[in-house]
Amino acid sequence: MAIRTCLFDMGNVLVYFSHEKMCEQMGALCGRSAPEIRERLLDSGLLSDFERGLFSKEEFHRKFEQAVEARIDFDDLRQAGSDIFWLNEPLVPLLDQLKVQGHRLVLLSNTSLWHFEVVRDRFDVLQRFDDYVISCEVGAVKPEAAIFEAALQKIECAPAECFYTDDVAEYIERGRGFGLQADVFVDAQTLAAHLQDRGVFLDLNG
Repeated sequence: MAIRTCLFDMGNVLVYFSHEKMCEQMGALCGRSAPEIRERLLDSGLLSDFERGLFSKEEFHRKFEQAVEARIDFDDLRQAGSDIFWLNEPLVPLLDQLKVQGHRLVLLSNTSLWHFEVVRDRFDVLQRFDDYVISCEVGAVKPEAAIFEAALQKIECAPAECFYTDDVAEYIERGRGFGLQADVFVDAQTLAAHLQDRGVFLDLNG
């Protein structure tokens, strides 16, 4: 069945990111080490809850201050927690080719509103997408059913006509369970091969 829509993860697919850099930068604001921030931000589930949309940006700011027992400027925290991304440049020409060929592009990402906004505003990669399914708006995270069900509403085709790629194998298996054609993202070259297997031909040099 011909591919009509491509569903892309964001982190470690469209852009790369560093949790270590995030923890170091956020720790520098309150005199705590990166391991301490990792424990209070990641291991505690605080960031995951933010990505799930359980509280606003202002509430996250207050909860982080409580977690580290320090007062921190809102904008400084946003900068320290979000200046952690860099573009996967070889992927961009492939996205352009998919658009020229008439494919619909939809984002499917576990992300906080802060991180989504930074990627959207700093890079132009998300401007190529027709729609977004992000966990902080859906109120669910991959691999939960609700976020995949939301994606099925956005792809505007049958699941079998949609190709999904993500760097997490568990999420790929979950997507296949919803009838999506799906493969783990490794790099642009591997993505092109996966799409070629499905009759979508992309020029890695173009």
